[in-house]
Amino acid sequence: MKILNSTSKNFYSELDKIINKRKKINRSNFKTVEKIINNVRKNKDRALIFYERKFNNNSKIIPSKKEIAKAIKLLDPKIRRAIDETYKRVKEWHSKQKPKDIYYKDKLSNKFYYKNRALGSVACYVPGNLPSTLIMCATPAIVAGVKRIVLCTPKINGKLNGAVYYAASILGIKESYNLGGASAIMALAMGTPKVKSVNKIVGPGSSWVTLAKKLVFLEGLCGIESMNAGPSEIICWADSSTSSDVVASSLLAQSEHDPESMAMLLTKDKNLIKKVKLSVTKQIKDLPRKQIAKRSLKANGALIYASTDRKIVSIINYIAPEHIEILQKNYKKYLNDITDAGSICIGAYSSMALSDYGPTQHTLPTSGSAKFSSGLGVREFIKQISYNELSKKGVAKLGKSGYLLSDFEDLKGHTKSIKIRMRRK
Repeated sequence: MKILNSTSKNFYSELDKIINKRKKINRSNFKTVEKIINNVRKNKDRALIFYERKFNNNSKIIPSKKEIAKAIKLLDPKIRRAIDETYKRVKEWHSKQKPKDIYYKDKLSNKFYYKNRALGSVACYVPGNLPSTLIMCATPAIVAGVKRIVLCTPKINGKLNGAVYYAASILGIKESYNLGGASAIMALAMGTPKVKSVNKIVGPGSSWVTLAKKLVFLEGLCGIESMNAGPSEIICWADSSTSSDVVASSLLAQSEHDPESMAMLLTKDKNLIKKVKLSVTKQIKDLPRKQIAKRSLKANGALIYASTDRKIVSIINYIAPEHIEILQKNYKKYLNDITDAGSICIGAYSSMALSDYGPTQHTLPTSGSAKFSSGLGVREFIKQISYNELSKKGVAKLGKSGYLLSDFEDLKGHTKSIKIRMRRK
């Protein structure tokens, strides 16, 4: 992991090298994703099978009911109970988010209102066979009232994951596809003979998946979440009262997700930096996914010294990370100053890893998109339709300001459309 000092002149340029390379679109990746998308566009299911065989040792897009039942049957009952409890808590939390319709009637009897309508269909993209991700993506869609929710998850070594399919069963999801990567995104967006298209695709993924989602959105094929849900990120804000082992465990918990994950420590204690570095080296040896974590920490990890808490807060907002753990005593006076983050865990007992299992959302903005977006929620699955119902008095009163502006904007058709109604008896 890199060690950075915020008091040095080149601090921000060194920091930018870490955070900006994750934001920048790799031209080689772009060309590859574009090639995959175009192949699926042209060859449809034949292209999907080609990529599934190549990357996921899979030649079957749609799993049978028998396969699903067998995978669920092999699932440990303890994992079933954990999934049940997680879904219950996540649904209870998201049920509080449902927006209300808005209705307004003015003095001229003009009526204006918003009506909330659930999207017709949504695909939950679940990488790495994580049942928690399916729960996090599908639950707000269920609360919103989406009727058709689709699971899309790749097989791992040619096998179904019983935990994901058990989660799908309690969520009421009956339609699923064993697809992964950019080809899966294009199939869901466009539709093929075997894959039925959806209105929106949600769920985290690799940089390849994230790029594919952006491309299908730009083409107008389907919607995606209003954030950049890419590889995981965390910043631990800690002081001398914090256990170095706790900090190290949090950094490793996020870095084990993906080689492109980002994990950083921010502290005023130079001695803590040394201790955390040693603890990371010690703890990483026991991780089954240590090779992924090592690559992540080498490319995107940093231990950062800052002279003041105020400086630390400014660096946090500059990065706008997906996750923050506040592991220090003196935080209350600065908490409201942290304006750009996806999720914040406060105190030594509040593990970000545990928050991944609810009740709050774990599909969160990455790559600085926390500056302008939030985590996945019920609103992502609802569209608001506006209604305008003007009275005769209303158009007579409001029309003049309308046609004055349309004349000014040289939109004569607008002017005529307004005036013809003003003259209507």
